[in-house]
Amino acid sequence: MSAENEAVVRRFFEEFCNGRRLDIAEEIIAPDWTIYEPHDPPVARGPEGAKQVVSLYQDAVEGRWEIKEMISSGDKVVTRWVGHGVHSSELMGIPPTGRELHVDAITIHRIENGKIAEHVGVWDALTMLQQLGVVEAPAGAAA
Repeated sequence: MSAENEAVVRRFFEEFCNGRRLDIAEEIIAPDWTIYEPHDPPVARGPEGAKQVVSLYQDAVEGRWEIKEMISSGDKVVTRWVGHGVHSSELMGIPPTGRELHVDAITIHRIENGKIAEHVGVWDALTMLQQLGVVEAPAGAAA
């Protein structure tokens, strides 16, 4: 089952996110999909909620999500990934800066009946805000 679950998560990153194929949401996102991330506001559930979250970043950053590592066990798939891109439009109230972003993240997806039912993630928001120039990096730190 792990290989099948990983394939669904790869589709999420490669087709849904990078390929900007929001039209496949019904194929890979469960009707009761829920997201748990400290940075994202509550959104609609299910495929429409997933589209809302992903399009927030697709609309604001000309970039892509790069899978660095994927590990699965049972119904869970853990992915370490990096978001790369140029901040080209408003993002969470931050006007476009034209700056390059490289944001590290880890996401745990729970798969149910061949679809992503739950998304639990953490990403390096502090470094992203430093890269955008919104938060000053400590002296000597690389942003």
